[in-house]
Amino acid sequence: MNKFLFKHIDNTSLIVFRMMFGALIFLESIGAIFTGWLKRTLIEPEFTFNFIGFDWLQPLPGQWMYVYYIIMGLCGIGVMIGYKYRVSMLGFAVLWTGTYLMQKSSYNNHYYFLMLLSAIMVFLPAHKYASIDAKQNPNIKSISMPNWCRWVFIIQLFILYTYASIAKMYPDWLDLSVPKLLMESKKHYVLVGDLLQYKFVHYGIAYGGILFDGLIIPLLLWKRTRKIAFFASIFFHLFNSFIFQVGIFPYLSLAFAVFFFEPKHIQKLFLKRKVIYKDEKIDVPNYAPLFKTVFVLYFIVQIALPLRHHFIQDNVLWTEEGHRLSWRMMLRSKRANTSFRVVNKATNAVIPIKLKDYLSIKQIRSVSSKPDVMWQFAQRLKRLYAEKGIDIEVYVRAFVSVNGKPTKQLIDPEIDLANVKWNHFKHHDWILPSNQDENN
Repeated sequence: MNKFLFKHIDNTSLIVFRMMFGALIFLESIGAIFTGWLKRTLIEPEFTFNFIGFDWLQPLPGQWMYVYYIIMGLCGIGVMIGYKYRVSMLGFAVLWTGTYLMQKSSYNNHYYFLMLLSAIMVFLPAHKYASIDAKQNPNIKSISMPNWCRWVFIIQLFILYTYASIAKMYPDWLDLSVPKLLMESKKHYVLVGDLLQYKFVHYGIAYGGILFDGLIIPLLLWKRTRKIAFFASIFFHLFNSFIFQVGIFPYLSLAFAVFFFEPKHIQKLFLKRKVIYKDEKIDVPNYAPLFKTVFVLYFIVQIALPLRHHFIQDNVLWTEEGHRLSWRMMLRSKRANTSFRVVNKATNAVIPIKLKDYLSIKQIRSVSSKPDVMWQFAQRLKRLYAEKGIDIEVYVRAFVSVNGKPTKQLIDPEIDLANVKWNHFKHHDWILPSNQDENN
């Protein structure tokens, strides 16, 4: 294992990736400001639905979130040019993790991936060539890196893509129900809107998605198929960028190609003056035992997290329990009709509640179909009324359709969500079963 992890290889790929990554996280940060995403998601709402357990983590007041994101952008520039690299990378990693945990109305697996990737990049020697740090301190300059610096990306990508492929192997995806629903929402697209409604396109999305996710990493690793796989990646990710508008992430995915091609090819394209490292020495550091333990445990967690929904009662598509952190991407479409009934416990009087008085449009979509968000909103209502000296009960009537199927009641309307506890590891009985018709 020491030979595999600590054998030194050329570091051209990591240096080039650092530049690309820095540029992309700069664009992600500044783009959030200029597209209005930051304003809609973190500034205009009165509060955000954070990850449960991080209730204390809310956006900064007033316009301070603009400053927050500008600092993130500056960190991206620092990473790109290799200036105070570790400070810049750590700064972005902490701030992005804060953004991720303080809101989930805009939850996206890609955001989770960027959080993981940012944390990994903090520990990589990505500033040891073609950087201001190396220019100011020539003693750190190096043209090599340990082999694990390459494989940490490859293994992470393999886990991500493999789970993404496996998750698509279920009836509603295979019978084209989900791809059809996804493309129906794109009818208004100029030029391609009508084309996206053809069945052959849905077949391509459904089965092409499974094959791409399942095979892309092995095909990139194999020299004979590498170029074909890379061109397939370009098509796949540009399609996703145009159709689904998922920010920097298609381009970030393409940037990982530098870890699959020979260093000499990357060097000729991006760092023509750099010398290629050929010694392949094995340099085992003193902290190797600790490093190997952390390395193995990290990937055990990455493999285990996406499996947890199999140990939770009922279908994750219905309950959402175990959906996040699991590389389950674009797998379902939901329609919902949800209302909240608030009851004054002292008088039994019903207090009218209009969701639009409390929530943004995006938050209403989340609170209408996701049980954990419903529970959080019930807790917020309880706190707001407690400030007025009123003790309340909160009941939810939610009727949800998954992937165009008949509408069913999602939440037990007799359970007071304001006074039940949340459990991260168990099924919640107040979520009604997905097979209600079979139980009647």
